[in-house]
Amino acid sequence: MENIIEIPALVDLHVHFREPGFEYKETIESGARAAEAAGYGDVFTMPNLKPAPDALETIKVQLEAIRKIEEAGCLTKVHPYGCITIGQKGAGELVDHEALAPYVAGFSDDGRGVQSEELMREAMKRCKRIGKPIVAHCEGNELLRGGYIHDGEYARLHGHKGICSESEWRQIERDISLVRETGCQYHVCHISTKESVTLIRQAKKEGLPVTCETGPHYLLLTDMDLQEEGRFKMNPPLRSKADQEALIEGIIDGTIDCIATDHAPHSAEEKSRGLSGSAFGIVGLETAFPLMYTYFVKKGIISLDRLVDIMCLNGRKIMKLGDSPRMVRFDVGTEYVIDSSKFLSKGKATPFDGWKVYGMSVK
Repeated sequence: MENIIEIPALVDLHVHFREPGFEYKETIESGARAAEAAGYGDVFTMPNLKPAPDALETIKVQLEAIRKIEEAGCLTKVHPYGCITIGQKGAGELVDHEALAPYVAGFSDDGRGVQSEELMREAMKRCKRIGKPIVAHCEGNELLRGGYIHDGEYARLHGHKGICSESEWRQIERDISLVRETGCQYHVCHISTKESVTLIRQAKKEGLPVTCETGPHYLLLTDMDLQEEGRFKMNPPLRSKADQEALIEGIIDGTIDCIATDHAPHSAEEKSRGLSGSAFGIVGLETAFPLMYTYFVKKGIISLDRLVDIMCLNGRKIMKLGDSPRMVRFDVGTEYVIDSSKFLSKGKATPFDGWKVYGMSVK
């Protein structure tokens, strides 16, 4: 039993369970069961759905599916986010934040950045008033220019269109200035650039209510690890070695609060069209803890206590979940090989297929 550790159940502030509208990719049940098997106690679902959860009648579709898995005994609690804008467009009109507030964990347009400074300012003012966080996907559309991988060495060598780092960090910079103005609780999704780390580190030094997350893939891979396969395509994209090093430093020094998977399942066909044609997104719930334990704790880069902070306790604090998580167990003494065909998630696309890891969730 010395190979078994017991820690608080994991928390993921950023998953996509695809229901309603895209159940062929994932359902709330299949996603929650995958999360439960991987040791997660709480997961937070993003609103890029059809219909988008932008009003009471649409959020209740999700709440009913969540109620059913709870009644079926699933131990993982699923918390939905509501949209920032109507239709989750990142533009146009804001939702009725006050009406949605009792039913959602916070507000996000994940998959799209809120393009207008004025719109984001008003959203932050409303969320400050009702005590809910803005959970921001930061991406300036005017800087994308048709890109689909990082605008770096691999893109130049292989003739791909790149997504520049500024498309992410410029919007974070804007939003931090709005936090300074409004006092809104602000959480930045899936940061991937060194500039983002620097901006968030400075915001924290100022005492602003700013938190952030990154994913295991940004810590373990760079654009030079890309292969011409859809399982290496996600948004934000895998960045440069310098970005990776800055993210790792952010994990070590506390700038980055959480590891989130951005679990984003798609069908096999949607991920079969190479880097240029495949849908953005990889799955991550069933690999995150083993990857972080194997390549960060076992290598002495961070302690197990720090891993518990960034994969459980910090997420609980950000989302005010309380101080009594259930406990889960992992076998950290037995090596195994990641095999996506065995995932409980409907999604199988991962760049980590075949990697050797420790830290399988056990009953």
